[in-house]
Amino acid sequence: MIAQRALAVISAILLVAAVAIATFGPESVTLGQGLYLLDHDVLDKLPDWSTRNLGIWVWTSVIQPLLLRPAWLVPASAGIVCIGLSMSLSYRKTTHRSHRRS
Repeated sequence: MIAQRALAVISAILLVAAVAIATFGPESVTLGQGLYLLDHDVLDKLPDWSTRNLGIWVWTSVIQPLLLRPAWLVPASAGIVCIGLSMSLSYRKTTHRSHRRS
C-alpha cells in the first residue's frame, strides 16, 4: 500500500516535470542540450564514466540515443512506468475479512 502511493506520487511529479519542461523550456531542446545547460562538465565526463563502468555498448546503444531525444520524454516515460507499477500494485488481491452479523 505504501509502495503504491509512493509510486503514484513519483509518477505525478515526473509527469508534471515533463509538462513543465515541454511548456516552459526552449522549443525542441534535446536531453543532451538540457544537461549541458544545467552543467557544462557533465557531457564531458559522461562518456568516459559510462564506458569505464558500464561498457562501450551502453554508451553507444543506450545513453547516446537518449541524449538525442526531447528533454521532456525521459521524465514522461519514467512517469508512465511508475503509473503502471502503481496500478499493478493496486490490483493485488487483498485478504477479505468476513463481516458476520449477530
